[in-house]
Amino acid sequence: MITPDKLSLNTATVREKWNLANCIEGCARHGIGGIAPWRDKLQEMGTDKAARAISDAGLRVSGLCRGGWFTAAGAITQDVIDDNRRAVDEAATINAECLVMVVGGLADNSRDLPHAHELVEEGLARTLEYARTVGVKIAIEPLHPMYAADRACVNTTRQALDICDRLGDGIGCAIDVYHVWWDHELRTQLKRAGRDRLMAFHICDWLDPTSNLLTDRGMMGDGVIDIPLLRSYAEEEGFNGLYEVEIFSAENWWIRDPDEVLETIIERGRTVC
Repeated sequence: MITPDKLSLNTATVREKWNLANCIEGCARHGIGGIAPWRDKLQEMGTDKAARAISDAGLRVSGLCRGGWFTAAGAITQDVIDDNRRAVDEAATINAECLVMVVGGLADNSRDLPHAHELVEEGLARTLEYARTVGVKIAIEPLHPMYAADRACVNTTRQALDICDRLGDGIGCAIDVYHVWWDHELRTQLKRAGRDRLMAFHICDWLDPTSNLLTDRGMMGDGVIDIPLLRSYAEEEGFNGLYEVEIFSAENWWIRDPDEVLETIIERGRTVC
């Protein structure tokens, strides 16, 4: 069971109907313990204003989504580095527990996966160097292999931790069950991560059948993921962060009343997670 105070609302879950101010107020009203803004919604509200509102509401910030996207140009550009530094600054301002990184896939018109991996590591290293100076933790989010070409060429927790091993302190993983539930190495890799490098844990469900691999995520309990089992793996390693609900659902949850969505999240946290 996950009580409401141990839940965090990733704002993507209600992005079609609520702005960030609505999300902050809604979380506080429903007793949800935290929030995870996306940068577009944060910038829309204003980072300083959002930071005050989040603090006044007594919410933790389980993460900021998202930095990364290092690979598209086939080289690390100054624009990409500057944007990631801005993301670090935004994370610091709102006191985010980590900055989540979606690292990027293949470069445009490229089949060179090893080069993409090199760019990702270079971009992470340069961003981490700055993040350490302001006390922001960097969390690599491994994405399901179906996204290797266009969104993230880091696709397993093992791959993410290999990078973390090479880059050192201040970098870890954001584990999203939607992306890693299938991985037979997951328990072993979470042990390898340990408490310090297990920086975020996202929950939703994988529907079978699914109508869209990006925008048809399920509410917890509606799909095939054994969320309590995966959560137990994280808790075995001392994870004590918030459980962040991130649901992309164009034909279902995005078109519902957001208060109904939050009520359902709380009910499912208590009954199926």
